[in-house]
Amino acid sequence: MTLKSRMKTETTKTNKFMQPLDPNIPGSPELQVGYGPEVINIYPFLNSLSKLKKVLFVTTSNRSPYVAKQGERAKSSQLADHLAYLLRQKGCDVEVIDASSLTIHNCLGCVSELHGNQCGAKNSKVKDEKKNPTGHLRCWASHDFEDDELWKIVNPLYESDAVVFFASQRWGSANAIYQKLIERLDWIENMHYSMGEPNTIAGKKAGFVLLGQNWRVQQTVEMQREVLEFYGFDVPEELYMGWQFTRDVEDETEESYKESPYTFEQSWNMQLFIPTLKESESHRDPMLYKVKDFSSFISRLHW
Repeated sequence: MTLKSRMKTETTKTNKFMQPLDPNIPGSPELQVGYGPEVINIYPFLNSLSKLKKVLFVTTSNRSPYVAKQGERAKSSQLADHLAYLLRQKGCDVEVIDASSLTIHNCLGCVSELHGNQCGAKNSKVKDEKKNPTGHLRCWASHDFEDDELWKIVNPLYESDAVVFFASQRWGSANAIYQKLIERLDWIENMHYSMGEPNTIAGKKAGFVLLGQNWRVQQTVEMQREVLEFYGFDVPEELYMGWQFTRDVEDETEESYKESPYTFEQSWNMQLFIPTLKESESHRDPMLYKVKDFSSFISRLHW
């Protein structure tokens, strides 16, 4: 059997999570991945987080400066805003941070230096009290680079009861910005797992929401749940959701990419804010863009 045949076989499994969006039918608290127009039941996710005082959402998908200037934002970022809106209706304090807008340097690989594991070493503690009020931030990249802004995520993470990461699937795994971020947070895991110190995130919940087109979303969601569990977070299944436009791993047509945003709206029962572009302003097909005012971005769904 060829690789493509094996991949195609993997994607023919029946999805058991096609159910109505009804807050009175919360559904079972399980990791779920939807395909195409299958309805994602967001209520186990919302019910779990609504019991907490403060929640942090970290988005990691980006767009080119040109389309961003026109107002376009990644679907996963808009989904984060939508879910935050619904949680705020229940009185939950939700902060949304866009990691793609921050200066976050690459991981320096300190965990595997030739003279030993230096990731999260006590000497790497960031001295600036504004950047490190808890004293937990121990990362050599944060220590060495004055302009590094990882602290803008770390501080609210420690102030929150839960953190949920939003990412896009790119070539079989989560996008590069998410991967860079999770590598830069390795000191959290290393301090307790390798150095035997207390787990500084004990009791905090972590979740992961992933959107993709046609390949391995289910596998990536499951893998990132394992990663975050290794880090020391609590990882309840209901905080892990994914969506994939098609099960056909060979569908790379232009039409499928144009159809994907509309199918996404059906699956998540929300409206995307997609700005109108004049044909003279862009080399892109103006028919890609739906005419909407910003108020329609917030779904009429009331939880």
